[in-house]
Amino acid sequence: MSLSRPSWVRGELAELYDMAWEFLSAEVEEGSERWARQQCVDRDFWLRAGKLGLLCASVPEEYGGGGGGFLHHAAIASAYARTGDKSWGNTIHSGVVADYLVAYGTEEQKQQWLPRMATGEVVTALGMSEPDAGSDLKNIRTKAIRDGDHYVLNGTKTFITNGATADMVVVAAKTDPSAGGRGISLLLVDTSLPGFSVRRVLDKIGQHGSDTAELSFDDVRVPADQLLGTEGRGLHQMMAQLPQERLIIGINAVGATELALDYTVRYTKERRAFGTPLFEMQNTRFELAECATLAKVAREFLDNCIVRHAEQGIDTATAAMCKWWLTHVQCEVIDRCLQLFGGYGYILEYPIARLYCDARAQKIYGGSNEIQKELIARSL
Repeated sequence: MSLSRPSWVRGELAELYDMAWEFLSAEVEEGSERWARQQCVDRDFWLRAGKLGLLCASVPEEYGGGGGGFLHHAAIASAYARTGDKSWGNTIHSGVVADYLVAYGTEEQKQQWLPRMATGEVVTALGMSEPDAGSDLKNIRTKAIRDGDHYVLNGTKTFITNGATADMVVVAAKTDPSAGGRGISLLLVDTSLPGFSVRRVLDKIGQHGSDTAELSFDDVRVPADQLLGTEGRGLHQMMAQLPQERLIIGINAVGATELALDYTVRYTKERRAFGTPLFEMQNTRFELAECATLAKVAREFLDNCIVRHAEQGIDTATAAMCKWWLTHVQCEVIDRCLQLFGGYGYILEYPIARLYCDARAQKIYGGSNEIQKELIARSL
């Protein structure tokens, strides 16, 4: 099947997509095994991506960004998804944290962080999940108690993308523990502050090149001017930004789905069994026909969601549909494709095996798929 540009990628977006693809595909081919060993991409990779304008593409130019819109970030994300790699945490850095700052940051905060985020000098993370509060954000235990001109931050975050290499983390914490969800605020935490530490980088069954860490905050004194937005509005801010994060997860899922199908079609046409190419066997053809249909429907739905979000913003329920269904299709198609590789599908030197291992987490992060179904049901 064709791995051509998405239908909405035209004009300057096509130029951006092609440039991103040329750079990212070469970098993934050269660096992915090293990234997996070291459990993170190279810092120099961030700097080179920044020079090309692949970071913070939707941030206004006055803050060092690309001055584009969501479609510009989506074009870069789509090109990266086409590589099949899951190491680079730009989804969080440019697709989430940058938008938090643009939407809620003060002028001083924007000037402090965004220009260096755009160059790659500063790498960022988002600290939501905790050991006892994954998708259940209302019940986070991390606290930030006001003490004069500072907040004293204590707690633990886990499953944090870019966590071990981040220079700044947007941390969700309870500034008023007695107020439940209404007492949650967001803080911009400089990771050079005393009391911050990386407890460990987590070993995962897939996405080995992705820096995923557990973070600790032990009496970290965060300047009060690093409060992001209004105190007590953190949960509202997170809920407002999550639809875009879930849409970007859908971009990754569809890219991997299409890539898996492409690998498998080519493999089955080359691999022979019982004297004939696998592709000529009816079961293989029917399996691939069904997978191709699922991939096509997924692509059309995704592209519709991307354009809708760029034009008017995507609603919570549709973003939830995008996240749960596209990641579900991804896992189903990749599993069925792996079966057609036989024993070789279980060998990590084959890309289909790595796609299989990398896919599973997407049904969990960004809010588990069970949570997405609950959000959809509430809209009915």
